[in-house]
Amino acid sequence: MALADTERAVPNCADSGSPFSEIIELNVGGQVYVTRHKTLIAVPDSLLWNMFSKKSPKDLARDSKGRFFLDRDGFLFRYILDYLRDLNLVLPDYFPEKSRLQREADFFQLRDLAKQLSPRVSKDNSIGEEIGHSDPEDGAQQSGPSGAAAAAAETLRAVSVAGATRSPSLDSRKSGYITIGYRGSYTIGRDIQTDAKFRRVARITVCGKTALAKEVFGDTLNESRDPDRPPERYTSRYYLKYNFLEQAFDKLTEVGFHMVACSSTGTCAYTSNDPNEDKIWTSYTEYVFCRD
Repeated sequence: MALADTERAVPNCADSGSPFSEIIELNVGGQVYVTRHKTLIAVPDSLLWNMFSKKSPKDLARDSKGRFFLDRDGFLFRYILDYLRDLNLVLPDYFPEKSRLQREADFFQLRDLAKQLSPRVSKDNSIGEEIGHSDPEDGAQQSGPSGAAAAAAETLRAVSVAGATRSPSLDSRKSGYITIGYRGSYTIGRDIQTDAKFRRVARITVCGKTALAKEVFGDTLNESRDPDRPPERYTSRYYLKYNFLEQAFDKLTEVGFHMVACSSTGTCAYTSNDPNEDKIWTSYTEYVFCRD
């Protein structure tokens, strides 16, 4: 049965001249959004404006449930949609995805939003360059042994200042705990030596302070189950984008964490009522890491 030319759920048109309904359902990278037609066309000449004002519903891609489909980052689209509602950008205090959001703004042809997200050159950088250029002139005015001594003193001062600027970054590493957990399963057959199958890790979870988790795992951390969590708060809903425990351990070791405890629980079940059949073992294991 062919899909109708109008969207699902709401048959009323947005206006007398539009084939689109007032309420529109979108599937953006697997995330479902429901919004008004006028929100999508809020910015003239943008990609969404062209899609929902210049094209007809039958020209747009849909998913299996009839929603309009966009193959983009479903998590970041929430900020695109927020911007379209009132043309104002509001981001969380700690938002490490700004460069990726700028890429999404460029894709959707939201020029003002992309401009707000673009990195700005600070005045401090330009002043620093001017100071850097003035140093050779000061050195050129000095001559003889006194000039050499002054240059040596300046070098020592620069080294000490560089060391002082590096020290805070090392000292600023906060202490704390991060717990890594995983739920795995494996099967043991009648012949244990030949039929044992290695663990299957479905998902590696990360528990601890938000700021520490983002510092350690960066872009490999999936925050979709607990987005916009402030850095000083704790979470138990993050998980990693890979399934290798050793990779997580390496990340923690690189930034000064060491394992202080671990625990595991397990259950056993048969694949059928026959006790001679294969046994399925399911376990949940947690590893506690600490940085002093």
